[in-house]
Amino acid sequence: MTDAAHGPETPDLTTDAQAPPTTGLELQEGVRIPRRQVYSWALWDWGTQPFNTVILTFVFTAAYLISDSFLDPAVAALGKDDPAYQRGLADLTSGLGLWNTLAGVLIFVLAPVLGQRADATGRRKAWLAGATGGMVLCMLALWFVEADPAYFVFGAIMIGLGSVLNEIAGVNYNAMMISVATPKTVGKVSGLGWGLGYVGGILALVFVVVANAADWWGMPTDNGLAYRVIAVGCAVWALGFAWPILAFVPELPPTQGRPKVGFFASYPVLFRDIKALWHTSRRTFWFLLASAVFRDGLSGVFAFGAIIGSVSFGFSTDQVIIFGIAANLVAGASTILVGRADDRFGPRRVILTTLSIIVVAGLAVVFLRDLGPIVYWVGGLVLSGCVGPAQAASRSYLARVTPAGKESEIFGLYATTGRATSWMSSALWTIAIAATGATIWGTLGIIAVVLVGLVLMWFVQDAPVADA
Repeated sequence: MTDAAHGPETPDLTTDAQAPPTTGLELQEGVRIPRRQVYSWALWDWGTQPFNTVILTFVFTAAYLISDSFLDPAVAALGKDDPAYQRGLADLTSGLGLWNTLAGVLIFVLAPVLGQRADATGRRKAWLAGATGGMVLCMLALWFVEADPAYFVFGAIMIGLGSVLNEIAGVNYNAMMISVATPKTVGKVSGLGWGLGYVGGILALVFVVVANAADWWGMPTDNGLAYRVIAVGCAVWALGFAWPILAFVPELPPTQGRPKVGFFASYPVLFRDIKALWHTSRRTFWFLLASAVFRDGLSGVFAFGAIIGSVSFGFSTDQVIIFGIAANLVAGASTILVGRADDRFGPRRVILTTLSIIVVAGLAVVFLRDLGPIVYWVGGLVLSGCVGPAQAASRSYLARVTPAGKESEIFGLYATTGRATSWMSSALWTIAIAATGATIWGTLGIIAVVLVGLVLMWFVQDAPVADA
């Protein structure tokens, strides 16, 4: 068909080729969810967030692993103003980016197949418990990362492996959201989980600030001991708060008719499922593609944000931690509040709005950096206030369109395509820094990923929103 004014019609590639299958949320229509189950589910975010906030972003990585403690002593002695010193720090950030990239590749290979197997067996809790326990062990292993260049690679590997295990656990955690939400509440529930996670990160950072202000109550702090104790504390925190989901949230039943096959035989099944997704739930397919890009950029913002503050704006350890507290406070409040807008206006609008603001704020941080730390404070807090809502709305979107019984597999694909600083943002971060010799330019690599994801998201239809 043609239109005289506009020419041939352009087909909408995001619509389903046939009537989409029933989603897990639709099966929850009218179900009353006990509050204890909702908060038990959300507490997993609270318990595991210090890995992202304290270990990966603001303290262990930014203030310790990317510091002169891991430079060659001759280079460290040159001082911060020496180009060789700055190049040495850039090499550390680039090296960390490489290990994060390798972790992203491992997630790409494992996440959807492990999710598929969890759907088939109905043992999402077992996978959640095992991966969470492995992440805790990685944090405990950071105790052995002494302040010496010889331990840098071991520390980077443990952080990368912890990221992989955190992501595998998150696949099943996200899938279990269907158990505690309905079509009318999924945006609010998703926002609650992300929001409580940020608040948990705040409290963990506050403890670090108090301990540092008290000079660790007389404890020796040489050889990185304070940071190593922090890593152990984060592991204990996770054990203390992540368990209620295993005790109080009901397990989703196994997917009916799903064959139980071996690990490697799971890949052909996965490819058939992706093909079926194209035919029966095309909107889901296109959203996974778009979110593969923008969520990787969001991960990059938090993975490398504190490093930018420390290396490019000269923030001290205490300043980085204080900024982290403020950033998590803003992120937690905005995520919980915007969750209600998600249920009212739809997750797509939330995603488009927040990604647009992130691009503008990120460019401002780079090109106005000569104005000093105030640029990082303002731009960084704006970024923090948008990343959480975008992440929560993305999870809500996928929950609204995922076929019933395939939650873990689809959320495994979700993890595969853009979480935990996958290769796109990490690689562009690494390339930009390697080419320029300055950490600040790595920011443009991350913003480029967010911008491309924003453009792709414009072509994805919104998910269905329940009537109020």
